[in-house]
Amino acid sequence: MKHALRLWALSVALGTTLATGARAQEPIKIGFISTMSGPQGVLGQELANGFKLGLEATGNKLGGRDVKVVYGDDQATPDVGRQVVDKMIDSDRVQIVTGVNFSNVLLAITKPVLDSGAFYVSTNAGPSQLAGRQCNPHFFAASFQNDAIYEGLGIYMQEKGLKNVYLMAPNYPAGKDMLTGFKRYFKGGVSAEVYTTFGQLDYSAEIAQIRAAKPDAVVFFYPGGMGINFVKQYTQAGLKDQIPLYAGAATVDQTILPALGDAAMGMYTGALWSEYLDNPQSKEFAANYEKTYGRIPSPYAALAYDTTRLLDAAIKSINGKIEDKPAFRKALENVKFDSIRGSFKFNSNHFPIQNYYLVQIDKDPKGRPVAALRATIKEGLTDAYSGECKMRDD
Repeated sequence: MKHALRLWALSVALGTTLATGARAQEPIKIGFISTMSGPQGVLGQELANGFKLGLEATGNKLGGRDVKVVYGDDQATPDVGRQVVDKMIDSDRVQIVTGVNFSNVLLAITKPVLDSGAFYVSTNAGPSQLAGRQCNPHFFAASFQNDAIYEGLGIYMQEKGLKNVYLMAPNYPAGKDMLTGFKRYFKGGVSAEVYTTFGQLDYSAEIAQIRAAKPDAVVFFYPGGMGINFVKQYTQAGLKDQIPLYAGAATVDQTILPALGDAAMGMYTGALWSEYLDNPQSKEFAANYEKTYGRIPSPYAALAYDTTRLLDAAIKSINGKIEDKPAFRKALENVKFDSIRGSFKFNSNHFPIQNYYLVQIDKDPKGRPVAALRATIKEGLTDAYSGECKMRDD
């Protein structure tokens, strides 16, 4: 009888061990939600392209473990994003969620993601709320904090000595964050701070107001189709040569440059990454992207690609065992990888400490518009909200 009990106990233990080992070999499940359709759909497509290219570079594995990615379109709408992520959590049982490009959508989905025990690792949006008092042990921004991508521009324009600027952005969380970041470092005058309707495509009234105000420069944040229309209309109004335009990262880039053509030439923008950044991993990415997709990559694609490199390094350091959530969190917090952006590390609030660059829109030898690297504005810029974050334990 005792012998039979020992055999039974051994078989149960062995079965448990085998089942655990089998689970460890299951693919890591990732939910990738982004804006894939409509006027802003190019942004989500670029993020998805960069993410896919990053996974191809690792053999569709992260940390040596197979990956299954479920893609969803949030249609740039918080309610739709919430529906998509609910399905990914309840039906697909995703362990990591990523990809959202708009902060209003991200703020709508983070609670269900984090409440489920999954991790959110941002390829793009970085709202101030999640960098400060709402920081979370399972939320990481592999991209940026929204304010910071205009802080670099504020530093540059303050050093340039501009006295009076006109600020414009869509009326949603990222727009407000970015102009707040600009004002944090720019101490000159602000003749107006205008927030337009999200998705607006006609800026004739606003351009007339700029003409009347006669500022030294206009600083704007309009991603995707909004940016195309604004810059074209501004140029057609004859103001570009009179009142120069400036933008931060993720605004005037390869998502809209082909459509803008000469209208964007000469503009200065802030940047986290440029196709001319001089490091081996960046050059390899840019070459592979152009070979695969037939065009120059945007910073959106670059950040998504870099996110896969970050995840691969973190998961490799724990031998693929992301089911051990405290270990996965620690691996992300201390991740070391060769970022295509240059120097990168996470701050205590799980947002990046990274370099910010100045680029100018120019043409390459093939006559294509490019973001030509001009200078490093700031090395190791830290976001303004980390002191408000009281990171709790898992």
